[in-house]
Parts: sequence; structure tokens; C-alpha cells
Amino acid sequence: MAGNKLERLVGSLTGIIALKGDRIAVHDQKRLSEKMDGLIHEAVFGDPESQAAARWIIRSAAQAVGVRPASIHDFYMAVGRGDIAATFTVPAINLRMLAYDSAQAVFRAARKLDVGALIFEIARSEIGYTDQRPAEYSAAVLAAAVREGFRGPLFIQGDHFQTSGKKYAAAPEAEIKAIRDLILEAVAAGFYNIDIDTSTLVDISKPGLDEQQKLNYEVCADFTKFIREHEPKGVTISVGGEIGEVGQKNSTPEELDAFMKGYNARRGKLTGISKISIQTGTSHGGVVLPDGTLAKVAIDFNVLRLVGEKARTAYGMGGAVQHGASTLPEQAFHKFVEARTCEVHLATAFQNIIMEHEAVPEDLRQELVEWLKANAADERKPKDTDAQFVYKTRKKAIGPFKKRFWSLPPEARLAIGTSLEKVFTFLFEQLNVGGTTAAVKTFVKTPEIHLPLPAGGAKTAKGESVDGLAD
Repeated sequence: MAGNKLERLVGSLTGIIALKGDRIAVHDQKRLSEKMDGLIHEAVFGDPESQAAARWIIRSAAQAVGVRPASIHDFYMAVGRGDIAATFTVPAINLRMLAYDSAQAVFRAARKLDVGALIFEIARSEIGYTDQRPAEYSAAVLAAAVREGFRGPLFIQGDHFQTSGKKYAAAPEAEIKAIRDLILEAVAAGFYNIDIDTSTLVDISKPGLDEQQKLNYEVCADFTKFIREHEPKGVTISVGGEIGEVGQKNSTPEELDAFMKGYNARRGKLTGISKISIQTGTSHGGVVLPDGTLAKVAIDFNVLRLVGEKARTAYGMGGAVQHGASTLPEQAFHKFVEARTCEVHLATAFQNIIMEHEAVPEDLRQELVEWLKANAADERKPKDTDAQFVYKTRKKAIGPFKKRFWSLPPEARLAIGTSLEKVFTFLFEQLNVGGTTAAVKTFVKTPEIHLPLPAGGAKTAKGESVDGLAD
């Protein structure tokens, strides 16, 4: 059946692409870019066989024109060695909504500023509540790259592949298997960057730093080994570790030392992590006040500077990573560069722009609110105002309302994309990543990886509860 769907889609692209064995030859790149809108709709909303065929065509055609999933590992290690000056902070962008339109906005901003060092990512939690499995997410990003004429290495990342502390305590083997299965699914989809977050296993009640970090570094090292065993030939997947859970106490250089000493001993000769995520005073999504606005965050940039410097000089990594930053005030973003932050993760602000955009019909917004009242009422705290409840829970409606937002009129999606492009342009300028394309191409290699022809429908993973997991 999948073969018939593949033949149908390839046939609809006659004169644009040709199927040669298990590879695609592209004859007309301009017309191919124009066909991405239809292909990505099949990849997201088609029947399982059409989804599999469309995703295969998108990824294969993207590779043929020079857009390939890549690992940022060697780039970050070059920063750690000093071969690339740490004068910028790499943005890692979580696209929860309208992934295809949003990614197009990212690429338009990136092309204007010659940005090559940027990451597209989605967390374990987001995969669940946004209804975007890795293969769908990577298809949307790759299709957007082709649509906007972006060429070169493309970094797609599994963000917060996080152990649930409660699940691990109750059934550690089952929780480990769940993350291993997600890693395999993500790598197959072209996620060659994976942030392992076992910081939920840190136990600060124990007396010494080694004891506090022990389970964290052991499980992180074991996941690193698993990733190395399953990475594609010619690719060294960029693995990130985490020493401080976001929203908890701030990290220290001493905690990094304790983590790295134990982690390095356990991983042995295998290639280790390329960056380290830390806590500096932020929280995912921000702290919501009763009127629905966000409280100001007192981020400790000195922690980023100190831990990042230790990560580079003592361990050869790219540096420290900041999570939960997109809702910070505009004047804060240039400070990440001043603190020589390796990478900053951005998510909630883009979701807010889409949900609150004037191009979104008010009746759709109200329908979403009513859905939350019916389906997320158990998450409402006794003292929550309506504004607080809606702001904190509305991300849970992204999956159920995905097709509704993707089906907005073209002029509405264009208006939203234009607003997002302005924000991405601002962030790229503040993070000083303009002009990084040459360095990326110098240090990042992208071997050809040919996927077998789709032999069936797109696979759907068994749903899991993602409550309590970080975004």
C-alpha cells in the first residue's frame, strides 16, 4: 500500500523529481519548493501510508538539494577548543504550533542575517501534548527549509529527553525503556542532537556533591552509551547533559565538577557530552501573575559565565546552556552573549504570539478556552484566576487544535509568520549569530544518509503521560 502512495506522490511531482531506486533526483528546485505546502499537509494530516511516503520524499529531496540533518557536536567542541570564538549564543527554538509556518519564519530571518548556528527542537513533554512525533516534526522543518531556500546543515534536537523522577522511582527499567525508545524514534527521524535530562534524579538531601549527582551522571552516561551504539555511520550525535533541574536551586561550578568526574569515569572511552544545561533562576513558561502577565525573572548571568567557562576550559565542551528563556524581557538577551552562553532555549513566547495574534479568530480562541475548562480542570489550583489557569494550561490544547490552526486562511498564517519573523530576527541579532554559516560549514560534516523506501504507514508511538516533565 505504501508503495502505491509513494508512486502517487512521486507521480504528482513529474518533471520536478524522479525516483531512482531508493533515492530522489531533483530536476527543478524552484518548483519543488512550491510543492512543499502540499507535501507537508500529506505528511501531517494524510492517512498513515501517505504520511510515510510524504515524509520520505521531503527528507530525501531535502538531502538532494543540500539540506541535511546534522549534529552540532563538532561545532561546539571547536568552540571549547577556542577554534571558534564564543562571541554568540546559539538559539534552540521549540516550535509547538504551526511548525511548518513557524519554521519558514525562522529560515527567512536566518537567511537575511546569514545564520547557520541555530537549532530546532522539541521536548519529550511537547511531543506528547502537541501531537508531533519526531518524524512529523523533522518533516515540517525540512520542508520549510526547502520552501525558503535554506541550504546547509540543519540541527534538529530532542530537547529535555527527561526522566520522570516519580516514574523512575516506581519503575526505573520501564522509564529507561521509554526514553530509549524515544531516542531510537528521534534518531531515525534525523534528530542528531539529543539533550538528556536526568537532573530530576539529583538528590540534594544527600551530604556530598558526588552523592547528590551520582544517579544523574550514571544514568546520563548510560544513555550516552546507548546513543553512541545507535547513531548513524559518520555522525557523532551531540549529547547534552544537565546538572540542575530548571526551576530549582542555581547550579555551581563545583556541581559541574562532581557530575563530570563521575560521568567521564562511567562513559569510558566513548565520546561524551558537548554542552551542559544548568539552572540560573528561570522557570519554563515563566511565573504567571493573577492578571495573566508574567513576573520578572532575576536570572543569574554570573552563574552562566562561571559554569560555562569551567565547561570549556576543564572539559572542552561548548559551554553552558540556558533553558526557559523566551519570556525574558527583550533587554536581557544580549547578556547571554556577554556571559558566553553556549545555547539558549526558546519556546513559550512563540506559542504566545500565535495564540494571541489578532489574525486568530476570537471564536477559535474561545472554543480553545472552553476545551480547557472541560479537559484540564483538574490542573487548576484553588487560587488560580481564570487568566492564570488559561495561560498555564493552554499548551495542552495545541494537539487537539492542531488541524484548526493549520487550517487558518493563508492570509492569517502569513500575518502570524510575519510577526514571528520579526521576533526571530530580533533574537538572532541579540544573540549575535549572524554570519555563522561559514563556521558551521567548516566544522560540521553531513554525510549522505539514504533511508529505505517506506514499507508501510507512518508509525504512531503509544501515548504516555507527560505531566510533570519539563518543556
